[in-house]
Amino acid sequence: MRLLHSLNQKYRCFSICKRGLMDTVYISHGSPMMAIDESIPARKFLKTWQQIFKERPKAILVISGHWDTKEPTVNVVNRNDTIYDFYGFPKSMYKLKYTPPGAPLLAKRVKELLMANGFKRVHEDKTRGVDHGTWVPLMFMYPEADIPVCQLSVQTDRDGTYHYNLGKALAPLREEGILIMGSGATTHNLGTMQPSGSPVPSWALQFDTWLKNALLEGRYEDVNHYDSRAPYGKMAHPWPDHFYPLHVAMGAAGENAKAKLVHHSWDNGTLSYASYQFTARK
Repeated sequence: MRLLHSLNQKYRCFSICKRGLMDTVYISHGSPMMAIDESIPARKFLKTWQQIFKERPKAILVISGHWDTKEPTVNVVNRNDTIYDFYGFPKSMYKLKYTPPGAPLLAKRVKELLMANGFKRVHEDKTRGVDHGTWVPLMFMYPEADIPVCQLSVQTDRDGTYHYNLGKALAPLREEGILIMGSGATTHNLGTMQPSGSPVPSWALQFDTWLKNALLEGRYEDVNHYDSRAPYGKMAHPWPDHFYPLHVAMGAAGENAKAKLVHHSWDNGTLSYASYQFTARK
């Protein structure tokens, strides 16, 4: 116990010393095929990540739409295994490996922050690695896989405001050199996907445009209530797992944060790869 306390103290001391305030980001990771399909435009964007975001994070906290639990859960591991949480894809995808170091001290810090802000039960998973919502984008963003990574789950039986408040609780991590990254999809209705190159249907375009305008105008309360305020909110997200990571990233940046669209493209007709950066206003 004393050792853990000592390590936590060292972690915090190292983290807050002379680091800038990190932005938070939301990445639309789209289809797992991005891992091997060079024609997907978002892949090219992610490969230029370090040219755009030059500050190297101390560690990365990923809120992935592919980890849904009843209550907030962090993975507490020393080394992340690659999870192949998809079926029926080309065999080459199951040979890909992305095994970054775990971030157990960050996981403990996340748990501490959440519990201090009213989230009474936060669990630790000591076996789980990184799902494709994490490793597919990160394999292009940080291909060396040398930055520690921790995952935090979403709770799809809760709402956008809940996840926004989850993010608010994590805001101090931005001062500690931690990149908080939501990973999902700006539109995510798999039953409507079409072959690559298909035109974007009106409902998808209307939702995507509404979201962009709401974020750029700082209408975060509207985004928290997207299911009742956005056009085709339920059509764009029949299930909210891939959208709630946006709310966490948004909340972690602060209520006055400025949003920026850093990438936009479409694939499979209805799949938007819009990705956003949130910068806290001073």
